[in-house]
Amino acid sequence: MALATKTRVWFTVAGILLFIAVILLSFVNRIQQPRVMSSTEMQINGLYVFDTPRDPGAFTLIDHRGEPFTKESLKGQWTLLFFGFTHCPDICPTTLSFLAKLKQELATTEAADTQVVMVTVDPARDTPEVLAAYIPYFDPEFTGVTGDFIKILSFARSFNAPFRKVTAADGTYELDHSANVVLVNPRGDYHGFFKAPLDLAKVKVTYRSARYLWED
Repeated sequence: MALATKTRVWFTVAGILLFIAVILLSFVNRIQQPRVMSSTEMQINGLYVFDTPRDPGAFTLIDHRGEPFTKESLKGQWTLLFFGFTHCPDICPTTLSFLAKLKQELATTEAADTQVVMVTVDPARDTPEVLAAYIPYFDPEFTGVTGDFIKILSFARSFNAPFRKVTAADGTYELDHSANVVLVNPRGDYHGFFKAPLDLAKVKVTYRSARYLWED
């Protein structure tokens, strides 16, 4: 076989092998990437994302570190926002424990720009000092927020998170409140919400999809 012919054959084989290698690498990379869910699939799995995120407007509250909590506090990262109170016997500690576990299982880059915030619906009892003793138990990076009752009420309404006081015969009281977790995007807008009950695997994949679709 002439040298020129051998050379052509070699280049042809090399080209075929290179093409196969590219296809295989593309396939491996594709199956390693998490599948992005559609908005309908996310909704089926408990995450409701708005077609147009909603601006909650201006607000001024205070966090458990004694720092102002405003619209600016929600900008620059994703926020998982939960309404609860420290005297809550079950839903609140369960949800905060869930969010702590979720953050541990997020990818490094996702966890780095995800903040978790609990806004109290019981500001009469949940002072910054009380929240400072309660919130870090679940995660030192979590933030507890309180403020004047009227401001809390207005803030909760901005995120469709109703709550009401339930007083017992002995004068003690509890708070009925939403168990949903609000999703706030890095512009500080109400992006959607995770409907209770929460499932770790479903929240992880829907949260990742929501982030990807927003950044896309």
